Amino acid sequence: MLKNLFGKKTKNSEIKLVSPIEGEILKLEDVPDPVFSQKMMGDGIAFFPIEGKVVAPADAKVINVFPTKHAIALETAEGLEILIHIGLDTVNMKGEGFSVCVAEGDQVKAGDILVTYSLELVKEKASSTITPMIITNGDIVTHLEYHYSGQSVAGKTTVLVVTLK
Repeated sequence: MLKNLFGKKTKNSEIKLVSPIEGEILKLEDVPDPVFSQKMMGDGIAFFPIEGKVVAPADAKVINVFPTKHAIALETAEGLEILIHIGLDTVNMKGEGFSVCVAEGDQVKAGDILVTYSLELVKEKASSTITPMIITNGDIVTHLEYHYSGQSVAGKTTVLVVTLK
């Protein structure tokens, strides 16, 4: 439970996360990489992209842009930390084909473009284009509600509803 200014308990807060990717929604367990499928980094959801664009899944602050541009971390005002990892084994591309549209410290709104990239180059050079979205501080989460609706519209389709302690 969250406490208000007077120390009284308030209702659990809920955060709706929209799809950061245009494409097919996948279960994290179906990602062909044990770091993600076994939830070693945290719980979440994944996407099979049909275009090379990643948007913000919620209003948040950019807290980390990986030097290799293949991943970005965000934090919502409520303290929820979200990692979007573009493709699998894309760290080996060393930023080739990726263009980051934000900087650490930037405030973004749900649907704002974070990264654009060459989907064709990722298909060619990485082991997969599958893009996981992970909640990295699951200790503050009491419940995750998954929305596996098949196809997602970037910045529009609700894919996760997160209830915080």
